[in-house]
Amino acid sequence: MGIIDHKSKKEEEKYSMISKPLRSILLQKGSYVLSSLFFITGFSIGLFLFLQLKALHMSTTTIQHQPLWSTLLFNHTRMMEIKQELQLQVLQHNMSDQELFTKVSSLSSSPSSSSSSSSWFGRRHNNDEKMVVKVAFMFLTGGRLPLAGLWEKFFEGHEGFYSIYVHTNPSFQDSYPETSVFYSRRIPSQAVYWGTSSMVDAEKRLLANALLDESNQRFVLLSDSCIPLFNFTTIYNYLTGTNLSFIGSFDDPRKSGRGRYNPKMYPQINVTHWRKGSQWFETTRELALHIIADTKYYKIFDQYCKTPCYMDEHYIPTLVHMLHSEMSSNRTLTWVDWSRAGPHPGRFIWPDVNDEFLNRIRFTEECVYYGHGDVGKIVTSKCFLFARKFTAETLEPLLRISPLILGFGSV
Repeated sequence: MGIIDHKSKKEEEKYSMISKPLRSILLQKGSYVLSSLFFITGFSIGLFLFLQLKALHMSTTTIQHQPLWSTLLFNHTRMMEIKQELQLQVLQHNMSDQELFTKVSSLSSSPSSSSSSSSWFGRRHNNDEKMVVKVAFMFLTGGRLPLAGLWEKFFEGHEGFYSIYVHTNPSFQDSYPETSVFYSRRIPSQAVYWGTSSMVDAEKRLLANALLDESNQRFVLLSDSCIPLFNFTTIYNYLTGTNLSFIGSFDDPRKSGRGRYNPKMYPQINVTHWRKGSQWFETTRELALHIIADTKYYKIFDQYCKTPCYMDEHYIPTLVHMLHSEMSSNRTLTWVDWSRAGPHPGRFIWPDVNDEFLNRIRFTEECVYYGHGDVGKIVTSKCFLFARKFTAETLEPLLRISPLILGFGSV
């Protein structure tokens, strides 16, 4: 045992003597490697942080130098997109007429929609609410809109100041491209039969759907043969510049007037209350809410106004005359030609459309206009904003002369 321990001790001393210089070399090399690693790691981290800070600085500089108008435009555009999405959701509801009318009637009791006509005009300039007044254009048609191309030009560039609603036959399957102002503007509709109460139902359906959007403050009922007689700005200012609605209502002593009155309507409706007028109306939000809320007189008309009594020519004119005459200018804004004999107004085709003809309609007579504030009561030759009974073949000549005569479209 002693011999073995002595041998091991010598070997240990031998290896200990050899490893000392090697250990020194290894330690020096290891220190160098570690220093290199630390340098490379530190340099990499520094370079990474430098690049990140530079990118952040450039991003901040870009944001700081971004024009304010572009930021506002982006925000406005995004808000418009959100509002349009919400409006599409509203149009796609599955409420029955009764549910829809009941819901809309309840809006009249809320602070935001029960205010008078003058107060909603004030909201247009209220920086707190930031609500832009819109005009609802309501198209009542049995199928497609043959003059859609003209209306596209009319609405162009005025997004955010109008809403569009289309009531058509449920069996009609045609659609508009996504770029069209009429895309997805169709409301839940039902079949309409001329000369029946279904015509008034369709009008109320359009009104009720448009009333769901609080920013709609003026409502125009149009047919598929209607055209605008002025540009959008002129019509918008004309409608929003007054507190009054435009509903034709007059006492017609003839057979086609009082002759349609049914004595069974008495005593709720007297013959002296009986009025006649154009079904193509323009109304304020306040009066539109009154029309939707009525059930009493609607039921009487629905029961006793049968052919040759046409409900669409008598119901709203009589209702407004009896209950809300102070809210209407008692005239229509839609021109038609009744100079030709027959139950329907005259129709216009390609050869009829020219500068002289349109200007004769646009400035055909004088009428009274009641404006806001300093405008007051004025006499104007601008009495009609729309005209009816233009056939599909008039689209081409209308588009051709609209830039110079009507004031919209490309020259």
